[in-house]
Amino acid sequence: DKARDPDMHQTAKGKQWYFGMKAHMGIDSKSKLIHSATATAAPVADSTVLPRLLHGRETRVWGDRAYQGQTAVIRAVAPQAQDFTNRRVRRQGIVDVVEWAKNRTKSRVRAKVEHVIGVIKCIFGFTKVRYRGLTKNTHRLLVTCALANLYVVRRLQPTGG
Repeated sequence: DKARDPDMHQTAKGKQWYFGMKAHMGIDSKSKLIHSATATAAPVADSTVLPRLLHGRETRVWGDRAYQGQTAVIRAVAPQAQDFTNRRVRRQGIVDVVEWAKNRTKSRVRAKVEHVIGVIKCIFGFTKVRYRGLTKNTHRLLVTCALANLYVVRRLQPTGG
């Protein structure tokens, strides 16, 4: 019937509008393995799905500014975890240089997990939704995350001979 998918919604990022869904993933920064994943409609805030991304045994939680101010949620789900999410650096037009430097250091750790997202997008082609409905696309996301884990692990395993 050529109608839009009722499960998907639109949202703006800057001046660009997007229609679809968001994939949220919890990734271990040392092993680069995905331990949790979920999908939501596009306008759902990242901070609302944070409890579903934590498994409870984390020691540090790295995140972008979307997860800022979620220290209480992190403590509730993972009591031993320290909050290493990026903070706002500009207040009333003035840039806090110390906070900017801290965010830069945090972003270097966060950049490690972006490799896994690149595997999902470039190697397995998960850039657009293929099915109608959030449930089917969530299942596709979970299978793609499992495949990405296998792909990353194969590169970590020493080759015997």
